[in-house]
Amino acid sequence: MSSETPGFELPMRLLLGFRVIIDELHLELAVQGHPDMRPLHGFVFQAIGPSGATAVELGRRLGVSKQAAGKMVETLERLGYVERADDPLDGRRKIVRLTAHAVDALARSERIFDRIRARWADTLGPGRLDALEDDLRKVTPPEVFRLDIPHWFGMS
Repeated sequence: MSSETPGFELPMRLLLGFRVIIDELHLELAVQGHPDMRPLHGFVFQAIGPSGATAVELGRRLGVSKQAAGKMVETLERLGYVERADDPLDGRRKIVRLTAHAVDALARSERIFDRIRARWADTLGPGRLDALEDDLRKVTPPEVFRLDIPHWFGMS
């Protein structure tokens, strides 16, 4: 069958697998107290990191404009996931930091991802899932987390 499979099916199946996992994650996060979380928010949380970031740094890390980063910060601040504070090194700048609500969402996400992976291992078999992940590592760059994905998807 592989010789008859059109080339476009591989990226579509990979994207569909990603979508299935992310949709399940967000359904569970909603049940667990995070109904406003969106897939993009996780990328922003990672870009902010444990030390925080300015809007300029956030935009650079995400590959988006300062204005786009600022809009996302406003949304996340309204939802209680981030807060702005004075930069201790430069009082003219504001640092965006994750709140306890965001850290909770990240911790819950980690546990949910682990459960989803375990279920996929049950369905496919642990060896086949390990082989799939090993094979994907062979054909993808070594860094697992690309923060510029929001830019790649068209967030400017």
